[in-house]
Amino acid sequence: MFTAGLTILSNSTMAEEMNRDTITVIGSGIIGRGWATLFASAGYQVVIYDVLPSQVKDALASIKEDMVNLKQSGMLRGSLSVDEQFALISTSLSLKDAVQDAVYVQECIPERLELKVQVFTEMEEFVQDHTILASSSSCIPPSEFTKDLTRKSQCLVAHPVNPLHYVPLVEIVPSEWTKPDFVLRTKKIMEKIGQVPVCMKKEMPGFILNRLQYAVINESWRLVTEGIASAEDVDKVMWAGLGMRYACLGPLEVMHTNAEGMLNYVDRYGPTMEHVSATFGPNPRFSGEGLEEMNRQMTEWIPLDQLKERRERRDRLLAGIAKVKKEEESL
Repeated sequence: MFTAGLTILSNSTMAEEMNRDTITVIGSGIIGRGWATLFASAGYQVVIYDVLPSQVKDALASIKEDMVNLKQSGMLRGSLSVDEQFALISTSLSLKDAVQDAVYVQECIPERLELKVQVFTEMEEFVQDHTILASSSSCIPPSEFTKDLTRKSQCLVAHPVNPLHYVPLVEIVPSEWTKPDFVLRTKKIMEKIGQVPVCMKKEMPGFILNRLQYAVINESWRLVTEGIASAEDVDKVMWAGLGMRYACLGPLEVMHTNAEGMLNYVDRYGPTMEHVSATFGPNPRFSGEGLEEMNRQMTEWIPLDQLKERRERRDRLLAGIAKVKKEEESL
């Protein structure tokens, strides 16, 4: 069973005194901690559930540190102080206690279908009729882990992007049986915590973000493994070229604004796009000699012992971009 014993560790009685709606986060890893921080910033009472007491303890310490860093960088959301937000977060080792009063549950366990089926099957025994049951799944459609549930109409995917505080997108993916009201309420919660939700009209493997991301990865892989360009140069094209543009506008708005509207853009560039697209070829296989060559180039460029430093640099840059966007939106 995924559930464990009955233990609740509370930071403060302030959450009870504020009498706010409760949101439960299932899993205390990186994504779970990110969600908990965001929900608390909007004043929700947050319960983090996990089966590992040591991991929950580490999660609380990490959340407090993240909040302090966000405050120092001017990126802490909401009107509450760090201490007030942190006091809204409690933890539980009992799934029943964690979810029974929740208006919204955000599952953040590993991307394994059998685990999600197990957790959602257990959760639905304890939640109320109005409770939204959301998964952080990045690729698994909600119908695959909810099809046999009694409360499947309350289930959907709310897929975030890491790091959540600096990359605000959330993909909301309903199944064919998800009630429309649950999609709408999820969207409102995401907007309340400062995220940017997009709602898919129907399921599709990989959703939107990963389908776009995999298209870029596929062509990047082909360019490198077929000897057209180096891995470092392909990445430069993104961060010094397309990425600069796409940090501000999506590809469709880029088309619309790079000409006198969409029709004019396609009239100008449509034949060229079709010609180039016809040369893409089949999707690459991420194995064999191609993988060996890609790994060789990447480890020569960025040795494995430098990954931590590169991740920290990534987060600093994302924080800077997020701050600029926040200031632009306030004008």
